[in-house]
Amino acid sequence: MKVFKFGGTSVGSPENMRSVMNIITEDGEPKIVVLSAMSGTTNSLVEISNKLYASDKEAARELIKSLKNKYVEVVESLYHSENGKAEGHKIVNNHFDLLDQQTEGEFSTVKEQIILAQGELISTAMFTEMLKENNIKTILLPALNFMRIDEEKQADLQKIKELIKPVLENAGQQEIYITQGFICRNANGDIDNLQRGGSDYTASLLGAAIDSEEIQIWTDIDGFHNNDPRFVEKTQRIDNLLFVEAAELAYFGAKILHPLTVLPAKDANI
Repeated sequence: MKVFKFGGTSVGSPENMRSVMNIITEDGEPKIVVLSAMSGTTNSLVEISNKLYASDKEAARELIKSLKNKYVEVVESLYHSENGKAEGHKIVNNHFDLLDQQTEGEFSTVKEQIILAQGELISTAMFTEMLKENNIKTILLPALNFMRIDEEKQADLQKIKELIKPVLENAGQQEIYITQGFICRNANGDIDNLQRGGSDYTASLLGAAIDSEEIQIWTDIDGFHNNDPRFVEKTQRIDNLLFVEAAELAYFGAKILHPLTVLPAKDANI
């Protein structure tokens, strides 16, 4: 089974979500699809957390309200049936009620991680509901049930392998398995994350955990280039790279991949 990953821009609008749906269902083969938060959401959630650390609860609540309004608009465009829209609004209300709850009482790192996780949790829930509305056999696999980091904040691949197996067995035969990138649980069982760009890393870890035949990172860039196309004109795409070369390019600043993404794939020869 292949693992596909789509970033924030890919799920950044109803139109883009529908494009992703077409891509992942085109060949009819089952696959695990890792999704990021909708573009801009994580930045907003970081800003909300910063306001709460500064004890500016009113400003945080205003930011939450503003972000919720954007999602309400997305729901109205994303679903075509009344039932689909009702389910979409239920998803948004549930997650934003949880965000509002984090503004009560003293703020903490535990609350911050809960806030930061909501972007991926909302995008995957909304996307899964869209697939169901389009009669695609799908299931949402909560990443918090199997993605783990250890005491040193490093990915615990062995634990992920142990946990993902029963999750997939219990999910039954599906066409598409949706899960969240970026988020995980730490050694204490608390919500945590794999840091910015961590959705790539999630896909690679999952691919290694299930011994996937292929890991595909979908993005709005057509591949690694021999220089940064944002600053250098007429760069050329590099179609074939050794694992170590891709890892070095990412480590030294190529934005196309999280620096650690290549390692699980390299070790599993995927």
